[in-house]
Amino acid sequence: MKASDTAEIRFEHAKAELLGQRGHGRAQALIMLDRGRIGIAALAVGIAQAAFSAARQHAVQREQFGHPIADFQAIQWMLADSATELEAAELLTLHAAFLQDQGRRTPKESAMAKLFASEAATRICNRALQIHGGYGYSRDLPMERYLRDIKLCEI
Repeated sequence: MKASDTAEIRFEHAKAELLGQRGHGRAQALIMLDRGRIGIAALAVGIAQAAFSAARQHAVQREQFGHPIADFQAIQWMLADSATELEAAELLTLHAAFLQDQGRRTPKESAMAKLFASEAATRICNRALQIHGGYGYSRDLPMERYLRDIKLCEI
């Protein structure tokens, strides 16, 4: 992922302070998993926002047959579907984060946010690529990077 350095860290024979209470490691790990899922959902929403913004701007500027491609119904449908999914993904993510901030456990909400946001972001990035046409595959535009980066969120 270009926006995030992802690497493996390994500790061998290292001593560390105990985090939490002895015997409660599983519960602590599940809490961290919930928080991580919300972070991944937020990352997916950010990537989707960038892709959607670029697609909308391109649709207004790119002309075909004497008109901006934003005037074509197929492009309007793609943008409308993307805007709807983006809003839903953002709301699910914000809801899970809000509950976390209130000190509540969020296994269901964080999983729902991560699943929906990552899958919706993939669809949004694919539509954005279609709106850009052949330009979308070029490394001159960030669209191809968004598609590569969003795959990490689906895992």
